Amino acid sequence: MRCLIMILSCLWSQAVLALGFAVHDLTALAEDARTTLGKEATVQAEPFQLLLTCPGCDGAPTIALQLGRLTDGTEGRIRSGKTTMGALETMCVKKNPDCRLTTLPAGPGVAWITSYAFETGAGATAIVLRDGDLLTIDARSIDRGAAEDAVLRLSQKLLPRIVGR
Repeated sequence: MRCLIMILSCLWSQAVLALGFAVHDLTALAEDARTTLGKEATVQAEPFQLLLTCPGCDGAPTIALQLGRLTDGTEGRIRSGKTTMGALETMCVKKNPDCRLTTLPAGPGVAWITSYAFETGAGATAIVLRDGDLLTIDARSIDRGAAEDAVLRLSQKLLPRIVGR
């Protein structure tokens, strides 16, 4: 019996360590996200998704923040160094030769931003992982700079609250 209690205690402590993100409902962040973009921005909020548009902002960005899960081992491979940011960028360039990847500070999370052009504009996507939780911030705009700027501003404002410490 003592052995069983000991095993359960160890498993429980491991579960407590793997909390993932601090926030699992984005609706409370909707107004902060909207004001980060500007007065003209609008937001539609659901627990796992925020949709923002700002036709009056530079580049007229549209942005989607989405919460999900990614448990395929990507986070572990990045943390261990088995998969490097350079390798991720190489994969991105294979899909779109214009793709560029940079790391993104995310506290205890693992994160990066890709930016790329496409026929009618440009996009930037932040990927943030922590203990299997996944946040994507995907911006589309008429130019790369505006898409990257939208993702960076939202990341700086919201990631500390979403990812946690």
